Amino acid sequence: MAETLILPKTALRHEIYASLLPQLQALTDGEPDLIANLANISAALKEAFDFFWVGFYLKKDNQLVLGPFQGPIACTRIDFGKGVCGASYEQKETILVPDVEQFPGHIACSSASQSEIVVPVFDKNGNVALVLDVDSDQLNDFSEADQAGLEKIAWLITSFL
Repeated sequence: MAETLILPKTALRHEIYASLLPQLQALTDGEPDLIANLANISAALKEAFDFFWVGFYLKKDNQLVLGPFQGPIACTRIDFGKGVCGASYEQKETILVPDVEQFPGHIACSSASQSEIVVPVFDKNGNVALVLDVDSDQLNDFSEADQAGLEKIAWLITSFL
């Protein structure tokens, strides 16, 4: 696949996700390197939606450690159960936060972040291997369309873990 995304000219996120997913499948198909794949996925999500921050935190020992991302500098390590990422890891479910200031224990890696969605990515044994973290500088920026689209991308990532 060429390193160019072809995205529909629409503001409807579910349509953009529907167009993006097969392109991500083609981009990652046959590439065995996890970091390379996560880097391209985070870049594609940033390009497609212009999210404030999009990236991955990988489980290493007893923490989540910063992986490939697009956006301003970020927190390097997050303890399990802490912040939205740590909560998603611990609860093994997607967490959608309309206003990060209302989330108990939110970790403010950037004061510009206003809303957030975190999706756990499971390995082939059903354990959380990493989380996909997306931040917006707008309140209430994420919807069920984002959750469904990002969960499909998480499922794609599971295929090459």
